[in-house]
Amino acid sequence: MAAPEEQDLTQEQTEKLLQFQDLTGIESMEQCRLALEQHNWNMEAAVQDRLNEQEGVPSVFNPPPSRPLQVNTADHRIYSYVVSRPQPRGLLGWGYYLIMLPFRFTYYTILDIFRFALRFIRPDPRSRVTDPVGDIVSFMHSFEEKYGRAHPVFYQGTYSQALNDAKRELRFLLVYLHGDDHQDSDEFCRNTLCAPEVVTLINSRMLFWACSTNKPEGYRVSQALRENTYPFLAMIMLKDRRMTVVGRLEGLIQPDDLINQLTFIMDANQTYLVSERLEREERNQTQVLRQQQDEAYLASLRADQEKERKKREERERKRRKEEEVQQQKLAEERRRQNLQEEKERKLECLPPEPSPDDPESVKIIFKLPNDSRVERRFHFSQSLTVIHDFLFSLKESPEKFQIEANFPRRVLPCVPSEEWPNPPTLQEAGLSHTEVLFVQDLTDE
Repeated sequence: MAAPEEQDLTQEQTEKLLQFQDLTGIESMEQCRLALEQHNWNMEAAVQDRLNEQEGVPSVFNPPPSRPLQVNTADHRIYSYVVSRPQPRGLLGWGYYLIMLPFRFTYYTILDIFRFALRFIRPDPRSRVTDPVGDIVSFMHSFEEKYGRAHPVFYQGTYSQALNDAKRELRFLLVYLHGDDHQDSDEFCRNTLCAPEVVTLINSRMLFWACSTNKPEGYRVSQALRENTYPFLAMIMLKDRRMTVVGRLEGLIQPDDLINQLTFIMDANQTYLVSERLEREERNQTQVLRQQQDEAYLASLRADQEKERKKREERERKRRKEEEVQQQKLAEERRRQNLQEEKERKLECLPPEPSPDDPESVKIIFKLPNDSRVERRFHFSQSLTVIHDFLFSLKESPEKFQIEANFPRRVLPCVPSEEWPNPPTLQEAGLSHTEVLFVQDLTDE
């Protein structure tokens, strides 16, 4: 199993990585990580730019000045419902219509010519969006001042943010573009949009975003959705992993008709949301499974590393032990060699043994710790050190020892000490012509 890609991330970054993958649907964890790193791990900015890339919608964090907002409007399966104005009835109605027709035609023609010419003189101020949230809040206040507070809950954010939330929550997004100058806008808002049954339906089943086309934010959305008349409603949802317009309602529609049309659009497209929800659950399960596998891999890796560490420590401990034993052996070998050389040197330095006929000679019998006996003659004038050197040179003598006499029982000062810097001679030590001395082993003391 490959090592997890996010193992070098902090816990906070890992959570952002998983959230970003869930919101965008990107399968590659490395691609998600690069996208977040490009935005300094700003989740909102990264998700927004990813949605913009998929939908053609400019980011609210760095919006290009001239690029219109876009969603997928090229789907030929978009449901469109247009309510035409009622035809005149009766002779009086047709007469009024024919009389007003030239004036209406002349008015709108002149108005269009004036607006077209004005574009060359002064660019449309609505083309520059400087405060999109301010445009939304301003429209909400003016709407409530004119029609009251009994209306659908307005989404208090930009169009891009509304698209983002609708995609993340897998909900329908109903967009309303308000034409302030259109003759049907007032009646639609007062009698249809604020109808209790319409308010209940919208609040319970969808997000609702609205703005006036006289505001820069509303004008930019109208450039993307390309409405033909007012009032204009567009139903947008996540379809085939893209935010897509699935329904357009234009004209003065009545409350019951609006409810029927919205319900029809939602029922016809509900399967896409269900499918997307199932896909997300599957991705989440896959992600959880991958995370569990990664955790199991890391736990196994840590266990293997711990085993390897213990093996290394055990090998190192054995190696040090072997080196220590080898060094002890070498030290012991050097010590024995030095001891043997010292014995040989002491043996070479011993004075010759006096003859038995020498009246100044002393016969000494040594009893060694291994119960063996050694006999040798020394001269009365010789130092007790000579006795010690003789015993030391013997192969069977211990490394450290002291020499004791029995009558009286005493330890002979055979080596220099503070009390006897110069050991006495055999005569000074009170030895007789024949002595038995005992060698006591001091090696273990």
